[in-house]
Amino acid sequence: MKKSTIILTLLVILSVITFLDRTCITFASMEIKSDLGIDQSGWGWVMSIFTLSYGLMQIPLGALGDRVGHRWVLALIVLWWSLFTSLTGMAGGLMSMLAIRFCFGIGEAGASPCSTSVISRWFEKDKVGKAQGYVWAATRLGGAAAPFIVIPLIAAEGWRFSFYVLGALGAVWALVWVLTYRDRRPNLHLITHPQQTVSKYAHEANEKLHEGAQQAHEAKAIIEERRREIPWRTIFSNRQFWIICMMYFFYAFGSWFFFTWFPEFMKQGRGFTADELKYAVAIPFIMSMAGNIAGGYLTDKLTAKYGIKIGRKALGTVCLTVSAVCMVLAAFIPGKTAVFIFLSLCFGIFDLMLPSAWALCIDLGKQFAGSVSGAMNTFGNLGGFCCSLMFGYLLKASAEQNGGVSDYNLPLYGIACMLLLSAILFAFINPAKPIIKE
Repeated sequence: MKKSTIILTLLVILSVITFLDRTCITFASMEIKSDLGIDQSGWGWVMSIFTLSYGLMQIPLGALGDRVGHRWVLALIVLWWSLFTSLTGMAGGLMSMLAIRFCFGIGEAGASPCSTSVISRWFEKDKVGKAQGYVWAATRLGGAAAPFIVIPLIAAEGWRFSFYVLGALGAVWALVWVLTYRDRRPNLHLITHPQQTVSKYAHEANEKLHEGAQQAHEAKAIIEERRREIPWRTIFSNRQFWIICMMYFFYAFGSWFFFTWFPEFMKQGRGFTADELKYAVAIPFIMSMAGNIAGGYLTDKLTAKYGIKIGRKALGTVCLTVSAVCMVLAAFIPGKTAVFIFLSLCFGIFDLMLPSAWALCIDLGKQFAGSVSGAMNTFGNLGGFCCSLMFGYLLKASAEQNGGVSDYNLPLYGIACMLLLSAILFAFINPAKPIIKE
């Protein structure tokens, strides 16, 4: 098996674990709120506090991975968030839950930018979209699997036990990663074949140069690569950078609705039973998974055939526009069937563009793809923070207006507007003009 395939497999498994840990709390929301005495606005803060720390730490951890290397950085952040996944099961009230979820978000923040940077080092440009598609599809697989794992665990052992089980999975993955992965310096332009290994490169080089001198040269190059300063001034002064960040900010209102309030919306807002909820939540996540895989292939194929503007820009703009329409229809049409269909379509369609967005970070960020993707995801998670808070406060306000009955449809109209704004911004991105020039 190719080394790049092994690495991609590990990143896919990590993505599944990431979303199992992240979404577990959404299926236990009713039980946790009842046990700990948390109201809707307080629960909005529980959902948002994770998103806040997750967003704030994207840039630092993405940059740390680029600078130090991803073998130990990725392993340590997985161990960190796995610890706080388990500690979630020990929360005794709102304040302790807020503190634990904040720390949990710090750890999970590094997963996406570090994974993107690893892909940029191990995959050729025409294959990064597919690789990103698999990684992001795996996150949705984790979301789809979560109700079938978490709901039975909660029913059998209580909500606290489910967090202990999931916390252990990350520790196992971190051990396997450290034993398997080795850091690779980007842009090894002297390697003439993409599958050529470092050992083979060293062997060929030693035919011309003395072995000791060549090894010293390689070591120096790696050290210089890691010490090279990330050009933040260039990045922050670039118009493209701010457009892509704001595009992702508004897109995140849609995605974080599914990551946080979606199970409760389906149960409390549309009356799905516990057994119905497993499939009502899993199938939209499966649609999202299919969208990510298809989007990865589609963006690479369209880019190869029609150019990067069609393959990245047009695909993203169309997908976000159509998903906004689906969100409006889901809110407007009553009943279980309609909301299930339109939200499944919405999740699948707007995630069809997700590999394009992350591939853009590689197109625009070049060797600093981890830093650019971390910044983009930071803005996305700030959008998720706003979405989670907005949802909770709108539910509380509507309940006060309607005699204690919350209007779960109201927030969906706002989310649809955010998706439309994201589509408009995506149309202004010019993927042919990189933020960082090689």
